[in-house]
Amino acid sequence: MSDNYNGEARRDAAASFSHTGNLGFGVGLRSQHYPELMSIDHDTVKKPVDWFEIISENYIDNFGYGRHVLEILRAHYPMVMHGVSMNIGSTDPLDFTYLNKLKALSDFVQPAWVSDHLCWTGVAGVNSHDLLPMPLTDESLAHVIRRVKQVQEVLERPIVLENPSTYLEYCHSSLSEPAFFTELVNATGCGILLDVNNVFVSAFNHGFDPEAYIRALPHQQIVQIHLAGPSDCGDCLIDTHDQPVPQQVWALYALAQQLTGGVSTLLEWDANIPPFDTLVAELNKAKQVLNGEMPAQAVHQSDMAKFSTPVVREMHQKTDLAHSLKPVAK
Repeated sequence: MSDNYNGEARRDAAASFSHTGNLGFGVGLRSQHYPELMSIDHDTVKKPVDWFEIISENYIDNFGYGRHVLEILRAHYPMVMHGVSMNIGSTDPLDFTYLNKLKALSDFVQPAWVSDHLCWTGVAGVNSHDLLPMPLTDESLAHVIRRVKQVQEVLERPIVLENPSTYLEYCHSSLSEPAFFTELVNATGCGILLDVNNVFVSAFNHGFDPEAYIRALPHQQIVQIHLAGPSDCGDCLIDTHDQPVPQQVWALYALAQQLTGGVSTLLEWDANIPPFDTLVAELNKAKQVLNGEMPAQAVHQSDMAKFSTPVVREMHQKTDLAHSLKPVAK
């Protein structure tokens, strides 16, 4: 792959995603479900899900039982790799040690695609272990375009980037997130992982229309949808991944599937993880939604005290900080 990622390469990338097609309905592979999944004869029993998504970092440099489970399951199910450490938006140099390990894992897993987030996770060599929002400007767009091209050179495939949930915006941002994504995919051929729960969370926190956000995206480049359940903390929503999917998120999911023509669906559940059959039952609600049946699930109302997110705690303890983080006037 040359440094000039030209129009022909972008068309090849689009063809690559199109060739992979709709994987159906999947869940994130979590260690809590290893015993049940390893007890299933996947050759003879009806498969409980169509595919799995793994957290890439859980399997990099992991050659123990988790790698064994992954080897067994990848022989029976399509796999997708989803990461949280690419740090694509940071001003730090790209971590080529990490990227080379990601490439090695990709060679082992042979995933349908490799995804991460449109965000930055650290600076000056310090990892925040959080998905931090990008300033959405022409300068940051050019910066991310250069880095996506570099990552795609290393991985030898187009990558897929997810819209993050955010809790603050930059007053000097000059582009909307859908406009930023549109320019990014046009320049690099990367795909979009549309997390409709993140759209719901960010829209509530910043006061924009979530349906207008989804309608403004380049739908032909959306290859996957994430579903999850957030928590309502009064004056903000938190992307907790520990609750059933609420009705408002299901409505956005139905809209996104209509606009894309149908793409792969993945349910995320990363805290208070339920038994596998409960997880699959929640995933199967997506099929009901596509048949016009909308689950009447309310957004979980939560006690703020249990969250570790420092911004949320500070907002409720310091009224001046809470005022400064109100949505930016457009």
